[in-house]
Amino acid sequence: MTQHDRHPLTLRDVSEAAGVSEMTVSRVLRNKGDVSEGTRQRVLEAAKRLGYVPNKIAGALASQRVNLVAVIIPSMSNMVFPEVMTGISRVLEETELQPVVGLTGYRPEKEEKVLYEMLSWRPSGVIIAGLEHSDASRAMLRASGIPVVEIMDVDGTPIDSVVGISHRRAGQQMAQAIIKAGYRRIGFMGTKMPLDHRARKRFEGFTEALAKAGIEMADHEFYSGGSALLKGREMTAEMLRRTPDLDFLYYSNDMIGAGGLLYLLEQGIDIPNDMGLAGFNGVELLEGLPRALATMDACRLEIGRRAAEIIAARASNPEDSAPVRITLEPTLSLGDTLRRR
Repeated sequence: MTQHDRHPLTLRDVSEAAGVSEMTVSRVLRNKGDVSEGTRQRVLEAAKRLGYVPNKIAGALASQRVNLVAVIIPSMSNMVFPEVMTGISRVLEETELQPVVGLTGYRPEKEEKVLYEMLSWRPSGVIIAGLEHSDASRAMLRASGIPVVEIMDVDGTPIDSVVGISHRRAGQQMAQAIIKAGYRRIGFMGTKMPLDHRARKRFEGFTEALAKAGIEMADHEFYSGGSALLKGREMTAEMLRRTPDLDFLYYSNDMIGAGGLLYLLEQGIDIPNDMGLAGFNGVELLEGLPRALATMDACRLEIGRRAAEIIAARASNPEDSAPVRITLEPTLSLGDTLRRR
């Protein structure tokens, strides 16, 4: 099935793939009736391979669609995705569509479960964070026959439409600004990255730009858990104890960057002359800090708005199924923590 030739899968598709009748497929998926274990496994494997999701509203609506938009994001516990949701809601409130949120916790297996449940209600579209998904999730999205917009990141190949920024380029731009300001002994602090693909891409872009300028990362540390002020304070103290000659600290997000800033100010360190700092996300909540943290706005509100506009347009005109690719440019703010030269 190609990107331009997508249609909802049916029981017949699964029955043909499994080599059994549609009635047998129905019995297996409803977990009813007498079906051998071998046949049951064959049907389930075929359904998963194809990305088939049972239709819980079959026969209830002539359109076989409900006015829901599935919004699947990692978390609502930081300031990133609430702003995305605000952008989505502002657009959809002018339509008959209603967003419904599912949280994955950055876990691929949880994303599969959330997708399965949401797609079973046959929403009018899906907005989902990131470009990296399990094979099962990608199969379900491709087979859904509805508009899919992946958001936040454009560094990869989308399933359908995509709206976001290049995180690799964002990391490169931050490194170039730091180098231009004259800093050379640079440390990095951020989340553990096996599942946070966007943070990983920024880190890769950052280190690539440093290497191109002949600069090696002097120190780095990764953590798991929430992006808290306390975590930033603790990691900053430990990194400077370990590598005291650093002259710049780059944080993967503003929250831990703010914690680091408060710690350095308490120590009486001259910012930005003796030590520079930068974060990422442009979180408005931190505008009351003693110093404005250098950061980069990730276009969160705009990403949500543009993604919702794509879904709304496709819902009103189903014949227009051409994928849309929107790459936004984040804004770098030097704040008070990065020297100007």
